[in-house]
Amino acid sequence: MALRLRTPMPELQGATEWVNGEVKKEGLTGKPVLVHFWSVSCGLCKESMPEVLKIRDEHQDKGLQVIGIHMPRSEKDTEIGPVKETIEKYEMTHPQAVDNQHSIVDAFENQFVPAFYLFDEEGQLRHRSAGEKALKMMEKPLARVLGTNE
Repeated sequence: MALRLRTPMPELQGATEWVNGEVKKEGLTGKPVLVHFWSVSCGLCKESMPEVLKIRDEHQDKGLQVIGIHMPRSEKDTEIGPVKETIEKYEMTHPQAVDNQHSIVDAFENQFVPAFYLFDEEGQLRHRSAGEKALKMMEKPLARVLGTNE
Protein backbone atom coordinates (compact mmCIF):
# COMPACT_ATOMS: atom_id res chain seq x y z
CA MET A 1 0.00 0.00 0.00
CA ALA A 2 1.34 3.43 -0.95
CA LEU A 3 1.76 6.34 1.43
CA ARG A 4 -1.50 8.06 2.21
CA LEU A 5 -2.06 11.72 1.39
CA ARG A 6 -1.13 14.13 4.20
CA THR A 7 1.34 11.58 5.55
CA PRO A 8 4.63 13.15 6.71
CA MET A 9 7.64 12.58 4.48
CA PRO A 10 9.53 9.44 5.49
CA GLU A 11 13.20 9.65 6.40
CA LEU A 12 15.67 9.51 3.52
CA GLN A 13 17.96 7.00 5.22
CA GLY A 14 19.72 3.83 4.18
CA ALA A 15 20.89 4.79 0.69
CA THR A 16 23.81 2.76 -0.63
CA GLU A 17 25.34 5.99 -1.92
CA TRP A 18 24.37 9.59 -2.63
CA VAL A 19 25.34 11.40 -5.84
CA ASN A 20 25.27 15.22 -6.01
CA GLY A 21 25.05 15.59 -2.23
CA GLU A 22 23.24 13.75 0.53
CA VAL A 23 19.87 15.04 1.69
CA LYS A 24 18.37 14.68 5.14
CA LYS A 25 14.69 15.23 5.88
CA GLU A 26 15.50 17.96 8.43
CA GLY A 27 17.20 20.01 5.73
CA LEU A 28 13.98 20.10 3.70
CA THR A 29 11.83 21.79 6.33
CA GLY A 30 9.93 24.73 4.89
CA LYS A 31 10.47 23.68 1.27
CA PRO A 32 8.18 21.93 -1.20
CA VAL A 33 9.80 18.63 -2.24
CA LEU A 34 9.38 16.35 -5.23
CA VAL A 35 10.76 12.84 -4.70
CA HIS A 36 11.28 10.99 -7.99
CA PHE A 37 11.80 7.22 -8.08
CA TRP A 38 13.46 5.87 -11.21
CA SER A 39 15.52 2.92 -12.42
CA VAL A 40 18.42 2.63 -14.83
CA SER A 41 16.62 -0.23 -16.61
CA CYS A 42 13.35 1.70 -17.05
CA GLY A 43 12.83 3.12 -20.54
CA LEU A 44 9.84 5.19 -19.44
CA CYS A 45 11.98 6.69 -16.66
CA LYS A 46 14.54 7.85 -19.20
CA GLU A 47 11.83 9.25 -21.48
CA SER A 48 10.44 11.32 -18.60
CA MET A 49 13.82 12.71 -17.44
CA PRO A 50 13.69 15.88 -19.59
CA GLU A 51 10.29 16.74 -18.10
CA VAL A 52 11.57 16.13 -14.55
CA LEU A 53 14.50 18.45 -15.23
CA LYS A 54 12.16 21.05 -16.73
CA ILE A 55 10.01 20.98 -13.57
CA ARG A 56 13.14 21.24 -11.42
CA ASP A 57 14.51 24.20 -13.36
CA GLU A 58 11.21 26.08 -13.78
CA HIS A 59 10.29 25.88 -10.09
CA GLN A 60 13.70 26.22 -8.45
CA ASP A 61 13.03 29.90 -7.75
CA LYS A 62 9.88 28.90 -5.82
CA GLY A 63 12.00 26.71 -3.54
CA LEU A 64 11.09 23.33 -5.05
CA GLN A 65 13.62 20.68 -4.06
CA VAL A 66 13.84 17.65 -6.37
CA ILE A 67 15.36 14.43 -5.07
CA GLY A 68 15.95 11.37 -7.22
CA ILE A 69 15.85 7.85 -5.79
CA HIS A 70 17.34 5.12 -7.95
CA MET A 71 15.30 1.97 -7.30
CA PRO A 72 16.93 -1.15 -8.73
CA ARG A 73 14.52 -3.58 -10.36
CA SER A 74 17.04 -6.39 -10.82
CA GLU A 75 20.45 -7.48 -9.58
CA LYS A 76 22.05 -5.85 -12.65
CA ASP A 77 20.48 -2.49 -11.66
CA THR A 78 22.53 -2.49 -8.44
CA GLU A 79 25.76 -1.81 -10.37
CA ILE A 80 26.62 1.75 -9.36
CA GLY A 81 28.71 2.60 -12.47
CA PRO A 82 25.81 2.52 -14.97
CA VAL A 83 23.58 4.41 -12.49
CA LYS A 84 26.16 7.20 -12.20
CA GLU A 85 26.58 7.26 -16.00
CA THR A 86 22.82 7.68 -16.41
CA ILE A 87 22.74 10.47 -13.82
CA GLU A 88 25.47 12.27 -15.75
CA LYS A 89 24.00 11.56 -19.20
CA TYR A 90 20.60 12.97 -18.26
CA GLU A 91 22.14 15.91 -16.35
CA MET A 92 20.43 15.03 -13.09
CA THR A 93 22.41 17.52 -11.04
CA HIS A 94 20.00 17.39 -8.10
CA PRO A 95 20.64 14.93 -5.23
CA GLN A 96 20.30 11.26 -6.17
CA ALA A 97 20.07 8.39 -3.69
CA VAL A 98 21.18 4.99 -4.95
CA ASP A 99 18.86 2.77 -2.91
CA ASN A 100 20.18 -0.74 -3.59
CA GLN A 101 18.76 -2.10 -0.31
CA HIS A 102 15.32 -0.53 -0.96
CA SER A 103 15.50 1.27 2.41
CA ILE A 104 13.99 4.51 1.08
CA VAL A 105 11.75 2.61 -1.35
CA ASP A 106 10.28 0.66 1.58
CA ALA A 107 9.91 3.78 3.74
CA PHE A 108 7.83 5.33 0.94
CA GLU A 109 5.99 2.04 0.34
CA ASN A 110 6.78 2.56 -3.33
CA GLN A 111 6.46 -0.22 -5.91
CA PHE A 112 6.71 1.65 -9.21
CA VAL A 113 9.07 3.54 -11.51
CA PRO A 114 8.78 6.22 -12.52
CA ALA A 115 6.96 7.39 -9.42
CA PHE A 116 6.57 10.86 -7.95
CA TYR A 117 5.77 12.00 -4.42
CA LEU A 118 5.03 15.69 -3.89
CA PHE A 119 5.31 17.14 -0.39
CA ASP A 120 4.31 20.62 0.70
CA GLU A 121 6.52 22.99 2.72
CA GLU A 122 5.22 21.39 5.92
CA GLY A 123 6.45 17.98 4.78
CA GLN A 124 2.97 16.54 4.15
CA LEU A 125 2.31 14.31 1.12
CA ARG A 126 0.04 16.23 -1.26
CA HIS A 127 0.18 14.06 -4.38
CA ARG A 128 1.59 10.80 -5.63
CA SER A 129 1.51 9.32 -9.10
CA ALA A 130 3.31 6.68 -11.11
CA GLY A 131 3.68 5.51 -14.67
CA GLU A 132 3.33 7.09 -18.05
CA LYS A 133 0.92 9.91 -17.16
CA ALA A 134 2.38 10.58 -13.71
CA LEU A 135 3.90 13.97 -14.52
CA LYS A 136 0.78 15.20 -16.30
CA MET A 137 -1.31 14.19 -13.26
CA MET A 138 1.03 16.20 -11.03
CA GLU A 139 0.63 19.57 -12.79
CA LYS A 140 -2.32 20.90 -10.75
CA PRO A 141 -1.13 19.58 -7.35
CA LEU A 142 2.30 21.09 -8.05
CA ALA A 143 0.73 24.46 -8.86
CA ARG A 144 -1.27 24.29 -5.60
CA VAL A 145 1.77 23.38 -3.50
CA LEU A 146 3.85 26.14 -5.09
CA GLY A 147 1.03 28.68 -4.86
CA THR A 148 1.04 29.31 -8.59
CA ASN A 149 -2.66 28.56 -9.20
CA GLU A 150 -4.37 30.99 -11.49
